[in-house]
Amino acid sequence: MTDISSRAWEHPADQGALVALRKLKGFDTLLKTMSGLFNERTVRLVFLGSAIRVDDRQFTRLHRILGEVGRTLDAPELPELYVVANPVPSALTIGMNKPFIVLNSGLVDLLDEDELRFVVAHELGHAMSGHAVYQTLLQRLLQFSGVLTAIPLSGLGVRAIVAALYEWSRKSELSADRAGLLATQDPATAFRVHMKLASGGHLDDLDATSFFAQGQEYDEADLRDSVLKMLLVENRSHPFLVVRATELRRWVDSGEYTRILAGDYPRRQDDDQATVSDAAKAAAKSYSESFKQSQDAVGKMVHDVAGVLGSMKLWLDETLRRGED
Repeated sequence: MTDISSRAWEHPADQGALVALRKLKGFDTLLKTMSGLFNERTVRLVFLGSAIRVDDRQFTRLHRILGEVGRTLDAPELPELYVVANPVPSALTIGMNKPFIVLNSGLVDLLDEDELRFVVAHELGHAMSGHAVYQTLLQRLLQFSGVLTAIPLSGLGVRAIVAALYEWSRKSELSADRAGLLATQDPATAFRVHMKLASGGHLDDLDATSFFAQGQEYDEADLRDSVLKMLLVENRSHPFLVVRATELRRWVDSGEYTRILAGDYPRRQDDDQATVSDAAKAAAKSYSESFKQSQDAVGKMVHDVAGVLGSMKLWLDETLRRGED
């Protein structure tokens, strides 16, 4: 996919959240301040001294995979890749100036080669979209939030920025999943990664139909569960795995995935022409469509209440008209 822009895989709400973050009062100042407090070279040195840097002689399989997905996504530059000794299956892309990818050893042990390709491409998607900048800021803010909230009048502002970063972070994961799929070009592999991570690797005990039925049930929660869902994800940087798989399948079913594979995608050479207003409109449209398509009880309730109010208005108008006659 020559000269493909990250806009091809970015979820509209991801771009919209970035627009919102930049419009937060004092956000640019805070970003610069946090950059000063955080020495990126220090963090890189930690991994350089304690983890394994992937190259053509160390974790050669991962080195080859990174090169392959980089060519598929036509990445202008490949980030450094490290494997750290940690049994928790997870990965991270971090860094403000020169992002790098970190894979936990537990993830490398859990996944096969095709699944690792999806994960590495997912993280590369983060790097190419510039997500690492805001992910780094989120991590630094969480570390300092206790101190900052103790300062008079600063607590509410910090909390608002952290909440916005969490909202953006969840949407950025949906974008990176799309990048991972575009690089692997195998939806079954992508879904298998989500199923393995959700089950701890017990893929032989899982059924794809039942797995996606869970996602459907989650969407169809009643009013009480809808409120609980909002509270549950408020301080989560990642969407739930079942939800991520459902969202990715919805993107595939929309036809966007096939259209991009056919060569119909935005080019990096046109990135300068992309406007903030267009991103905001796309985000608003995405949220609107999600609301219309939602099976969630809150959406149903709002729709039903609107219908009742509309009927009452028609009845009242008719009553008043008759009274005038």
